[in-house]
Amino acid sequence: MRRINGTAVLIAAIVATTGALAFPVWSYGDRSGTGQANVAAGTVNTQWGPLTAADRDLIVRVRLAGLWELPAGQQAIERAPSQAIKEAGDHLVVGHTDLDKRVRIVAAQLGVVLPNVPNEQQQGWLREMSAATGAEYEYKFANLLRAAHGKIFPAIGAVRNTTRNSLVRQLASDTNQTVLDHITMLEKTGRVDFDAIANEIANASTASPTGPAAPLPGQFVPSAPPAEGSPDIGATSQPSAGAPGTVNTGRPDPVDSIGVLG
Repeated sequence: MRRINGTAVLIAAIVATTGALAFPVWSYGDRSGTGQANVAAGTVNTQWGPLTAADRDLIVRVRLAGLWELPAGQQAIERAPSQAIKEAGDHLVVGHTDLDKRVRIVAAQLGVVLPNVPNEQQQGWLREMSAATGAEYEYKFANLLRAAHGKIFPAIGAVRNTTRNSLVRQLASDTNQTVLDHITMLEKTGRVDFDAIANEIANASTASPTGPAAPLPGQFVPSAPPAEGSPDIGATSQPSAGAPGTVNTGRPDPVDSIGVLG
Protein backbone atom coordinates (compact mmCIF):
# COMPACT_ATOMS: atom_id res chain seq x y z
CA MET A 1 0.00 0.00 0.00
CA ARG A 2 2.88 2.33 0.89
CA ARG A 3 4.55 1.48 -2.43
CA ILE A 4 1.35 2.32 -4.34
CA ASN A 5 0.93 5.62 -2.48
CA GLY A 6 4.56 6.51 -3.08
CA THR A 7 4.28 5.71 -6.78
CA ALA A 8 1.11 7.79 -7.09
CA VAL A 9 2.78 10.75 -5.42
CA LEU A 10 5.79 10.43 -7.73
CA ILE A 11 3.57 10.27 -10.86
CA ALA A 12 1.58 13.29 -9.68
CA ALA A 13 4.78 15.24 -9.11
CA ILE A 14 6.07 14.38 -12.57
CA VAL A 15 2.78 15.40 -14.18
CA ALA A 16 2.75 18.69 -12.26
CA THR A 17 6.36 19.46 -13.17
CA THR A 18 5.78 18.62 -16.84
CA GLY A 19 2.69 20.80 -16.90
CA ALA A 20 4.57 23.70 -15.32
CA LEU A 21 7.33 23.42 -17.90
CA ALA A 22 4.91 23.10 -20.80
CA PHE A 23 2.62 25.96 -19.76
CA PRO A 24 4.85 28.85 -20.88
CA VAL A 25 5.27 27.17 -24.28
CA TRP A 26 1.63 26.65 -25.24
CA SER A 27 0.39 29.82 -23.59
CA TYR A 28 3.08 32.16 -24.97
CA GLY A 29 0.95 33.30 -27.89
CA ASP A 30 -1.68 34.63 -25.49
CA ARG A 31 0.66 36.42 -23.09
CA SER A 32 0.53 40.22 -22.92
CA GLY A 33 3.66 42.03 -23.97
CA THR A 34 4.22 40.16 -27.23
CA GLY A 35 4.06 42.00 -30.53
CA GLN A 36 0.84 40.31 -31.63
CA ALA A 37 -0.81 40.92 -28.26
CA ASN A 38 0.17 44.59 -28.26
CA VAL A 39 -1.32 45.08 -31.73
CA ALA A 40 -4.48 43.19 -30.82
CA ALA A 41 -4.97 45.15 -27.60
CA GLY A 42 -5.34 48.44 -29.46
CA THR A 43 -7.29 47.15 -32.46
CA VAL A 44 -11.00 47.52 -33.14
CA ASN A 45 -12.92 46.04 -36.04
CA THR A 46 -14.61 48.31 -38.61
CA GLN A 47 -16.42 47.66 -41.88
CA TRP A 48 -13.26 48.84 -43.68
CA GLY A 49 -10.99 46.44 -41.81
CA PRO A 50 -9.21 46.35 -38.43
CA LEU A 51 -8.19 49.75 -37.06
CA THR A 52 -4.98 49.65 -35.02
CA ALA A 53 -3.43 52.15 -32.64
CA ALA A 54 -0.82 52.94 -35.32
CA ASP A 55 -3.61 53.65 -37.80
CA ARG A 56 -5.28 56.05 -35.39
CA ASP A 57 -1.96 57.71 -34.60
CA LEU A 58 -1.39 58.46 -38.30
CA ILE A 59 -4.89 59.92 -38.65
CA VAL A 60 -4.24 62.29 -35.73
CA ARG A 61 -0.78 63.21 -37.04
CA VAL A 62 -2.19 64.11 -40.45
CA ARG A 63 -4.71 66.41 -38.78
CA LEU A 64 -2.05 67.99 -36.55
CA ALA A 65 0.22 68.60 -39.54
CA GLY A 66 -2.49 70.62 -41.24
CA LEU A 67 -3.28 72.62 -38.10
CA TRP A 68 0.19 74.20 -38.05
CA GLU A 69 1.48 73.86 -41.61
CA LEU A 70 -1.52 75.54 -43.20
CA PRO A 71 -1.09 78.77 -41.17
CA ALA A 72 2.68 78.50 -41.74
CA GLY A 73 2.02 78.41 -45.47
CA GLN A 74 -0.34 81.39 -45.27
CA GLN A 75 2.28 83.33 -43.34
CA ALA A 76 4.91 82.54 -45.98
CA ILE A 77 2.69 83.82 -48.78
CA GLU A 78 2.16 87.07 -46.89
CA ARG A 79 5.64 87.67 -45.43
CA ALA A 80 8.34 85.79 -47.32
CA PRO A 81 10.79 88.03 -49.16
CA SER A 82 11.52 85.44 -51.88
CA GLN A 83 9.23 83.88 -54.47
CA ALA A 84 10.54 80.37 -53.77
CA ILE A 85 9.37 80.55 -50.14
CA LYS A 86 6.02 81.95 -51.24
CA GLU A 87 5.58 79.03 -53.68
CA ALA A 88 6.41 76.53 -50.96
CA GLY A 89 3.85 78.23 -48.72
CA ASP A 90 1.29 78.01 -51.50
CA HIS A 91 1.83 74.25 -51.76
CA LEU A 92 1.43 73.92 -47.99
CA VAL A 93 -1.91 75.74 -48.05
CA VAL A 94 -3.29 73.80 -51.03
CA GLY A 95 -1.98 70.43 -49.85
CA HIS A 96 -3.22 70.65 -46.29
CA THR A 97 -6.58 72.14 -47.24
CA ASP A 98 -7.10 69.03 -49.35
CA LEU A 99 -5.68 66.58 -46.78
CA ASP A 100 -7.71 68.13 -43.98
CA LYS A 101 -10.94 67.40 -45.86
CA ARG A 102 -9.85 63.81 -46.35
CA VAL A 103 -8.71 63.18 -42.79
CA ARG A 104 -11.87 64.69 -41.30
CA ILE A 105 -14.03 62.37 -43.40
CA VAL A 106 -11.94 59.30 -42.58
CA ALA A 107 -11.82 60.12 -38.87
CA ALA A 108 -15.60 60.55 -38.71
CA GLN A 109 -16.19 57.26 -40.49
CA LEU A 110 -13.81 55.41 -38.15
CA GLY A 111 -14.85 57.20 -34.94
CA VAL A 112 -11.43 58.78 -34.29
CA VAL A 113 -11.49 62.02 -32.28
CA LEU A 114 -9.33 64.72 -33.88
CA PRO A 115 -7.49 67.61 -32.20
CA ASN A 116 -8.51 71.15 -33.10
CA VAL A 117 -5.29 73.00 -32.21
CA PRO A 118 -1.61 72.26 -32.94
CA ASN A 119 0.38 70.56 -30.20
CA GLU A 120 2.78 72.53 -28.00
CA GLN A 121 5.83 71.79 -30.14
CA GLN A 122 4.05 72.87 -33.31
CA GLN A 123 2.82 76.06 -31.64
CA GLY A 124 6.43 76.74 -30.65
CA TRP A 125 7.55 76.38 -34.28
CA LEU A 126 4.89 78.86 -35.38
CA ARG A 127 6.06 81.33 -32.72
CA GLU A 128 9.68 80.93 -33.89
CA MET A 129 8.75 81.77 -37.46
CA SER A 130 6.51 84.67 -36.42
CA ALA A 131 9.37 86.23 -34.45
CA ALA A 132 11.87 85.98 -37.33
CA THR A 133 12.33 88.26 -40.32
CA GLY A 134 14.26 88.34 -43.58
CA ALA A 135 16.85 85.61 -44.15
CA GLU A 136 16.34 84.20 -40.65
CA TYR A 137 12.63 83.78 -41.35
CA GLU A 138 13.32 81.94 -44.60
CA TYR A 139 15.83 79.64 -42.90
CA LYS A 140 13.46 78.78 -40.05
CA PHE A 141 10.51 78.27 -42.41
CA ALA A 142 12.40 75.93 -44.73
CA ASN A 143 14.16 73.90 -42.04
CA LEU A 144 11.45 73.57 -39.40
CA LEU A 145 8.98 72.40 -42.03
CA ARG A 146 11.47 70.19 -43.90
CA ALA A 147 12.46 68.46 -40.64
CA ALA A 148 8.81 67.88 -39.68
CA HIS A 149 7.99 66.42 -43.10
CA GLY A 150 11.07 64.23 -43.03
CA LYS A 151 10.06 62.70 -39.71
CA ILE A 152 6.49 61.84 -40.70
CA PHE A 153 7.53 60.49 -44.11
CA PRO A 154 8.74 57.05 -42.85
CA ALA A 155 5.76 56.80 -40.47
CA ILE A 156 3.38 57.14 -43.42
CA GLY A 157 5.20 54.35 -45.25
CA ALA A 158 5.12 52.06 -42.23
CA VAL A 159 1.36 52.45 -41.77
CA ARG A 160 0.73 52.19 -45.53
CA ASN A 161 2.67 48.91 -45.47
CA THR A 162 0.99 47.31 -42.47
CA THR A 163 -2.56 48.64 -42.22
CA ARG A 164 -5.46 46.31 -42.94
CA ASN A 165 -7.94 49.19 -43.06
CA SER A 166 -8.80 50.37 -46.57
CA LEU A 167 -9.66 53.95 -45.49
CA VAL A 168 -6.35 54.34 -43.67
CA ARG A 169 -4.49 52.84 -46.62
CA GLN A 170 -5.94 55.41 -49.00
CA LEU A 171 -5.31 58.26 -46.56
CA ALA A 172 -1.68 57.14 -46.23
CA SER A 173 -1.32 57.11 -50.02
CA ASP A 174 -2.80 60.61 -50.33
CA THR A 175 -0.65 61.90 -47.47
CA ASN A 176 2.48 60.38 -48.96
CA GLN A 177 1.97 62.31 -52.21
CA THR A 178 1.34 65.57 -50.39
CA VAL A 179 4.30 65.23 -48.04
CA LEU A 180 6.66 64.38 -50.90
CA ASP A 181 5.40 67.41 -52.80
CA HIS A 182 6.02 69.65 -49.80
CA ILE A 183 9.50 68.21 -49.24
CA THR A 184 10.29 68.86 -52.90
CA MET A 185 9.08 72.46 -52.78
CA LEU A 186 10.89 73.21 -49.50
CA GLU A 187 14.13 71.88 -50.95
CA LYS A 188 13.67 74.03 -54.06
CA THR A 189 13.92 77.12 -51.87
CA GLY A 190 17.65 76.50 -51.53
CA ARG A 191 17.38 77.16 -47.78
CA VAL A 192 17.30 73.58 -46.45
CA ASP A 193 20.34 72.73 -44.30
CA PHE A 194 21.00 69.13 -45.35
CA ASP A 195 24.06 68.87 -43.10
CA ALA A 196 21.94 69.69 -40.05
CA ILE A 197 19.35 67.07 -41.04
CA ALA A 198 22.01 64.40 -41.59
CA ASN A 199 23.76 65.21 -38.32
CA GLU A 200 20.52 65.07 -36.34
CA ILE A 201 19.73 61.62 -37.72
CA ALA A 202 23.30 60.42 -37.18
CA ASN A 203 23.29 61.58 -33.55
CA ALA A 204 20.04 59.70 -32.90
CA SER A 205 21.24 56.49 -34.56
CA THR A 206 23.01 53.62 -32.82
CA ALA A 207 23.25 51.27 -35.81
CA SER A 208 26.49 50.60 -37.66
CA PRO A 209 26.75 51.85 -41.25
CA THR A 210 25.62 49.37 -43.89
CA GLY A 211 25.79 49.17 -47.65
CA PRO A 212 28.66 48.90 -50.12
CA ALA A 213 32.15 50.06 -49.25
CA ALA A 214 33.01 53.72 -49.76
CA PRO A 215 34.55 54.44 -53.19
CA LEU A 216 38.26 55.19 -53.35
CA PRO A 217 39.33 58.66 -54.52
CA GLY A 218 39.88 58.66 -58.28
CA GLN A 219 38.52 55.14 -58.68
CA PHE A 220 36.75 54.45 -61.97
CA VAL A 221 33.55 52.46 -61.67
CA PRO A 222 32.13 51.12 -64.93
CA SER A 223 28.46 51.67 -65.63
CA ALA A 224 26.22 48.78 -64.66
CA PRO A 225 24.33 47.02 -67.45
CA PRO A 226 20.61 47.83 -67.75
CA ALA A 227 18.08 45.75 -65.88
CA GLU A 228 15.93 44.24 -68.60
CA GLY A 229 12.98 41.90 -68.63
CA SER A 230 12.27 39.15 -71.09
CA PRO A 231 11.79 40.44 -74.65
CA ASP A 232 8.76 38.15 -74.91
CA ILE A 233 6.81 40.30 -72.40
CA GLY A 234 5.12 43.36 -73.88
CA ALA A 235 4.81 45.97 -71.11
CA THR A 236 2.90 49.15 -72.04
CA SER A 237 2.65 51.29 -68.89
CA GLN A 238 4.51 54.59 -68.58
CA PRO A 239 6.34 56.20 -65.64
CA SER A 240 4.29 58.57 -63.53
CA ALA A 241 3.50 61.84 -65.26
CA GLY A 242 5.19 65.05 -64.23
CA ALA A 243 8.39 66.90 -64.93
CA PRO A 244 11.51 65.92 -62.93
CA GLY A 245 11.45 67.52 -59.51
CA THR A 246 7.66 67.70 -59.37
CA VAL A 247 5.07 65.51 -57.65
CA ASN A 248 1.63 64.88 -59.15
CA THR A 249 -0.86 65.39 -56.33
CA GLY A 250 -3.94 65.53 -58.53
CA ARG A 251 -6.70 63.21 -57.32
CA PRO A 252 -10.50 63.09 -57.16
CA ASP A 253 -12.29 64.96 -54.38
CA PRO A 254 -13.03 62.81 -51.32
CA VAL A 255 -16.44 61.12 -51.12
CA ASP A 256 -18.21 62.68 -48.13
CA SER A 257 -20.92 60.05 -47.69
CA ILE A 258 -21.78 61.08 -44.13
CA GLY A 259 -21.86 64.86 -44.64
CA VAL A 260 -18.77 65.84 -42.64
CA LEU A 261 -18.04 68.82 -44.86
CA GLY A 262 -21.61 70.13 -44.65
